[in-house]
Amino acid sequence: MEKLEDAPIYFYRKNEPFGFMSNFYPSPITIDGKHYSTVEHYFQSQKFVGNAHELEIIKAAKPVEAFRLGQSREFPIRKNWEEVKDEVMYRGLHAKYTQIEELKKLLLDTKDRRLVEHTTNDKYWADGGGNGKGKNRLGELLMRLRTELRKPLNS
Repeated sequence: MEKLEDAPIYFYRKNEPFGFMSNFYPSPITIDGKHYSTVEHYFQSQKFVGNAHELEIIKAAKPVEAFRLGQSREFPIRKNWEEVKDEVMYRGLHAKYTQIEELKKLLLDTKDRRLVEHTTNDKYWADGGGNGKGKNRLGELLMRLRTELRKPLNS
């Protein structure tokens, strides 16, 4: 029988248990002098760096609006998006968990449990509904960051 401390942690909605790991969770961050309300605002805006749509996404009132604007193809997305999107996500997560001490503690408190974004809506960032077909890249990046945050500063 699996012990609770070994069981995966499933997360998705910001108002559910472990919802702080959602990119929609209110977590103001600053990257390169720009202020973002959430990681979702940062991530979606990075698809359109250098054009007017980037600023429109940053100013979106809610993360769901930033998400919708980021799905638009009215403006061209950056040519290297597929190559850089994982590192863009990691950079946003790094800012969130290093700039907001309370969230860093919550992430570290997950110990060594597997972190899984659980939804049928996404087979890349999430698990695709738990059928084993999703890549769970958000969970993977959070676990990578958790490991990095544990390292002593001078190692």
